[in-house]
Amino acid sequence: MVDVSHQIVDGMTTYPGLPGPQIGDHLTFDESRATYAADTEFHIGRISMVANTGTYLDTPAHRFRDGSDVADLDLERVADLDGVVVDAPGPAVGPEAFDGVDVAGKAVLVRTGWDRTWRTEEYAAQGHPYVTEDAAKTLADGGATLVGIDSVNIDNTAPEGEGARPAHTVLLAAGIPVVEHLCLLGELPTSGFRFFAVPVKVRGLGTFPVRAFAIIED
Repeated sequence: MVDVSHQIVDGMTTYPGLPGPQIGDHLTFDESRATYAADTEFHIGRISMVANTGTYLDTPAHRFRDGSDVADLDLERVADLDGVVVDAPGPAVGPEAFDGVDVAGKAVLVRTGWDRTWRTEEYAAQGHPYVTEDAAKTLADGGATLVGIDSVNIDNTAPEGEGARPAHTVLLAAGIPVVEHLCLLGELPTSGFRFFAVPVKVRGLGTFPVRAFAIIED
């Protein structure tokens, strides 16, 4: 079993311009003693964060006003998926990266190696790997169930992109969840594993963190 998600740490930056999570106490062990029997104490934590924190999954509601959200997700789209890893350092990952790859019904994970820059200024800098519009169309037309990447964004965020997000648009319009900020994909084989990236069932959110992991088959 391989964990391919980043841990969430108080104050960390996932995406420039978005606030880091605030993690603390709602009820401390000491405070709880007034409520419970002697030698019985509990801690209740509190977290405040934007939904785009850590390794997270996008649903259509992230891009489209009338799109389905994380509470609408069928588990069959995010759990126990047949997975494939495609090596594509980029920066632009085009359709040729998927030549000869059977993506139908698969979780397609794009391994760029960019997670090595996680929590550095380089991570979100111009030149980060991304999936092109044509590649996204190839994945959608090929019947991919889920697409993930170990980069800051599945789209090109450089100024020349003029704010367009074609990979998000194509994939989410096709109902294909997108997982961003994956890590350690180098520990996975190119095939022969099951992939899981399940968010909490929150109504009204288009994006939410996941504990993404893979089970390598014998």
